[in-house]
Amino acid sequence: MYASTFMFAKGEYDDDFHRLDHAIAEAAKAIPGYLGEESWENTQTGLISNVYYWDSLGALQALMRHPTHQIAKAKQAKWLNGYRVIISEVLRTYGDALLDHPVAGLAEQHA
Repeated sequence: MYASTFMFAKGEYDDDFHRLDHAIAEAAKAIPGYLGEESWENTQTGLISNVYYWDSLGALQALMRHPTHQIAKAKQAKWLNGYRVIISEVLRTYGDALLDHPVAGLAEQHA
């Protein structure tokens, strides 16, 4: 399993940003191998982090090659004040059943 973490400093959003953001989210969900996502905001730094989970590197790369993702990437400086992407291989997930999480049901498969 893989996780792609997109961290960014929020800039000025416009209608084009919201349209592309929604289209990318829908494209990701339609890719076979998409497992789920979550978002976080650090209130001290203002940084936002979106984490997408994938069952394979190929599934992740399908989103990276998607035309809508490519358009947004080319325009990112218009809306963001900096970004960083981290691609990670998930070695293990675990926890109790009290926290709902996109990969909670996969814990035993990757332990």
